[in-house]
Amino acid sequence: MPEIEAVEEDTQEGLHDRATDGPFDESEANPVRPYIDLGAIKILPREGLNLRLEVEEQTQRIVAVGLDYADSTLQVQPFAAPRSTGLWDETRAQIQEQITQQGGRVEEREGALGSELLAEIPAVAGAEGTVTRLARFVGVDGPRWFLRGVIGGAAASNAEAAAAVEDLFRSIVVVRGGAPMPPRDLIPLRMPAAPGTA
Repeated sequence: MPEIEAVEEDTQEGLHDRATDGPFDESEANPVRPYIDLGAIKILPREGLNLRLEVEEQTQRIVAVGLDYADSTLQVQPFAAPRSTGLWDETRAQIQEQITQQGGRVEEREGALGSELLAEIPAVAGAEGTVTRLARFVGVDGPRWFLRGVIGGAAASNAEAAAAVEDLFRSIVVVRGGAPMPPRDLIPLRMPAAPGTA
């Protein structure tokens, strides 16, 4: 497949079926579906899905959403992006560099969500030496937003679990909002409203 250098308006390299198969922009989402509203993203509840909010200790700001599903973990973060270009190409290069500097190994490959990274990341050194953990880094550029995911557990190596987690990632709705934001800023996440409240 030829590499695409220039990025035209909203035809960014990556998921060409994103608008129909997700992850969705708020303008593309089905308004009657019962989403869990976390501010910047909305998650469609499903059987066996557990949701965790990852909070920065000093600021108490929610910095990521952790989803446990199909014996796997999916950590997602929504970022503001420029209107004309995506962030995933640049972000992939930065992730590769960071993991390599940590002594890990990274392989770029094409997956169900477009270009992704499969990484062996050094974890805590134990009695058996340094243990590595397998993780997949995925990313999708949408209209003025970028959604990054880190997949661990079974979905990093098992095809069936991977398909279930990829489907979960694709079902996410990103709410960019109209406020101006510098590119690469995390779009604000918030606690979900209690059931029965607006």
